[in-house]
Amino acid sequence: MDKKVQQIVLVLMVTCIVGMSCGRRTISQSIPADDADKLSFAPAWAALYMQKASEYKALTLQAYNIAYDRLDAYLQQPGTKPFAVITDIDETVLDNSPYTVHQAFKGASYSDSSWKVWTALADCDTVPGAPAFFKYAASRKVEVFYISNRLQAEMAPTIANLKRYGFPNADETHVLLKTNGSGKDARRAQVSAKYDVLLYFGDNLGDFSGVFDHKANDERDALVKEHVSDFGKRFIVLPNAMYGEWQGALIHYNYQLSKKDQADSIIHSLRNY
Repeated sequence: MDKKVQQIVLVLMVTCIVGMSCGRRTISQSIPADDADKLSFAPAWAALYMQKASEYKALTLQAYNIAYDRLDAYLQQPGTKPFAVITDIDETVLDNSPYTVHQAFKGASYSDSSWKVWTALADCDTVPGAPAFFKYAASRKVEVFYISNRLQAEMAPTIANLKRYGFPNADETHVLLKTNGSGKDARRAQVSAKYDVLLYFGDNLGDFSGVFDHKANDERDALVKEHVSDFGKRFIVLPNAMYGEWQGALIHYNYQLSKKDQADSIIHSLRNY
């Protein structure tokens, strides 16, 4: 790790320790533009947790252990159509944390062009627990559908990456990528028209229902409370602190904001004491 990166790491360690305290006072000061640029490295800390923390692995295994129990219970019930499960791909079955680290070390964030370079490698590892669960589902004659907001141009490497680890139903019939927008309701409806969908898997609330899409932060919290009985029953949530719509909500989905303005909005949302 070079000296510049060490300095960034030190700044972010202090920021995380101070900014993430569990008090109630809102931080009111803005941060200088150069510090805003350093926040590009912040997602690497989430990637560090996902790559190295045994607790992260325990959380994903816990999610899939719950899924085994729920699947077995649902399979005891009669159905009028064949059974299926629907899962997201990124940070639900495949691990893209190396991409986050790569971009952070360049001082950059997500971009379509850099993302396509990464997915073309078909080199994602798996989320702990995912391959075994979906193979088990297939062994119980449950079809697996993958609904992802990867682009159609990424179909071939996506299927290759899934096949590399033996994920079932890794083909163009079962891998439904983005076409006319990021909302997934239409693709979910396409599956549920022919199948009884028993479980949904994802790391973002939009992976479960369009009712969560593009909502303000307080609305997202309220909707989670409304759907409390679904989590752990039909909705299986995987942890992802690197990115997600939760971040978009903090900047009011205005992705055209400068890095400084985005950083200010995020910093101002933190509670301190």
